[in-house]
Amino acid sequence: MKQSVKLVAGNWKMNGLGASLTEVEVLRAALESEPAACRVALCPPATLIERMARAAAGSPIGVGGQDCRAETHGAFTGDVSAAMLRDAGATLVILGHSERRQGHGETDLLVSAKAEAALGAGLEPIVCVGETLQQREAGQAVDVVRSQIMASLPLVLAGRDFAVAYEPVWAIGTGLTPTLEQIEEVHRAVRAAMIERLGPGIAATPILYGGSVKPDNAAEILAVPEVGGALVGGASLRGADFLGIIRGA
Repeated sequence: MKQSVKLVAGNWKMNGLGASLTEVEVLRAALESEPAACRVALCPPATLIERMARAAAGSPIGVGGQDCRAETHGAFTGDVSAAMLRDAGATLVILGHSERRQGHGETDLLVSAKAEAALGAGLEPIVCVGETLQQREAGQAVDVVRSQIMASLPLVLAGRDFAVAYEPVWAIGTGLTPTLEQIEEVHRAVRAAMIERLGPGIAATPILYGGSVKPDNAAEILAVPEVGGALVGGASLRGADFLGIIRGA
């Protein structure tokens, strides 16, 4: 199936101080010397978004947030709205990551509301789905991600720029990775659910894989049918390691 240009996005999670922006300089220099075949983005903590956007200005590196509030403004101490992310220089935002779903009790309906808010602020949502180890062992992986797709993707996404990221919860930060066959099976199921939910017009929307993606396994994962990029955690913290993954695309 034809897909858009792959997207490789790095999720720094709760890592990074001002000094970490030297990694952006390393990545920028490499990509300007030898352009990537894919889109590239970094999603740092909110404290670094504006500084990273300045460091990446005019380069091929997009900058994103790691979450946003569904409401546009209000008495929500400690939260950040989609418009605030956009104002700081972000162009993308990760939504529904398993660490938010499990650690903060986020539901599919909340993720859907956040995706609408992101679109309203001019951000490109990256909506995450994925099963736990218990669900995988029970043979429920496909059913779980299908259910998440159907409830987490608002209908307003049809015809808009967005991505879905499949991240098996049990593979995030563990060093464990599904087989290539398992990745392909779930990505095909995600594609079918996306088309059922939003129509055939999203057939080129990228489906990223995330979960212990490293320079030494990126190329084979990114070559799997229906894998339209990667959502990278720890390996995105160092420019050289992240570049190795980007080159695999």
